[in-house]
Amino acid sequence: MDKRFEALKEWTGRVLGAGAFDIRPASADASFRRYFRVTLGQQSLIAMDAPPDKGDMRAYVAIAHRLHALGLNVPEVLQEDHERGFLLITDLGEQLYLSNLNEQSVERLYGDALGALVVLQAGTSADAADKFLPDYDAALLKREMEIFREWYLGRHLGLELAAGQNRVLDGIFAQLVQSALSQPRVWVHRDYHSRNLMVTRPNNPGILDFQDAVVGPVTYDLVSLLRDCYIAWPRDRVEGWVKGYHELALQSGIPVGEDDARFLRWFDLMGVQRHLKAIGIFARLNHRDGKPGYLADIPRTLGYVQEVSTRYPELQPLQALLRELKLPGVA
Repeated sequence: MDKRFEALKEWTGRVLGAGAFDIRPASADASFRRYFRVTLGQQSLIAMDAPPDKGDMRAYVAIAHRLHALGLNVPEVLQEDHERGFLLITDLGEQLYLSNLNEQSVERLYGDALGALVVLQAGTSADAADKFLPDYDAALLKREMEIFREWYLGRHLGLELAAGQNRVLDGIFAQLVQSALSQPRVWVHRDYHSRNLMVTRPNNPGILDFQDAVVGPVTYDLVSLLRDCYIAWPRDRVEGWVKGYHELALQSGIPVGEDDARFLRWFDLMGVQRHLKAIGIFARLNHRDGKPGYLADIPRTLGYVQEVSTRYPELQPLQALLRELKLPGVA
């Protein structure tokens, strides 16, 4: 018997003051959290199960309140039980961006998502005393990339790198950290992509899974959206969107700098950092968590790393290492 589900069901019925209601899984998630859609007559809500020994929901609740105050379309927290790790939140529907993106819809949907991102970044508090979100610091940036070395190269492919190969990877990691830390700092959702954005009317998009937000590089969420691990677009089109966002951000007072070529470089290198992390996470989800479905997204994500690595001299050692290791799909 799933004791946590039974406890969640009992708690949901009690806080709703309801007798009969329907509760069933709402979505799959790459984390430890589970989501259930609760239907009571014409009303639909989401019950979240987040075991307290795996993480503290207070961050989710605090960030939800702040983002909602900015006018962003995030779930509203209706009821919370931090002791047991239960939340009852509003339902943003079932229409993922991922399943709705196509040639006819992409400009409209990305336009809405970029507009919401401007609101998020422009809402960043300028008060140094506001420690609302943790810093995306050097240690975290590097720790994320180490997941690639440990879980993808080591655990998934069974590779044991030679000392020289490890030095190459260490050097690349250091350059990517330096580039990330050189960027202006804003509020960063940290998973702003097509599986966490919902098509909603009104106030598109609905924004999910923001509990790991940080203060970090200005291009990070833009990379998450436009170089999505789950759907790819031609580079020239992506560059057009990046330049368009740069102009919009400048007009909105976001500190992106006047130099759009530097902004694109920041974007590209930020993408390599993020995609190395994502590849490692996809491997870890398979081997540690028994979730093999994300392995199919590794070739697309690795393709981003390879493509960007050919464009920048400082990343040429990474491109050479990927070929030397004969990684699947690397030409």
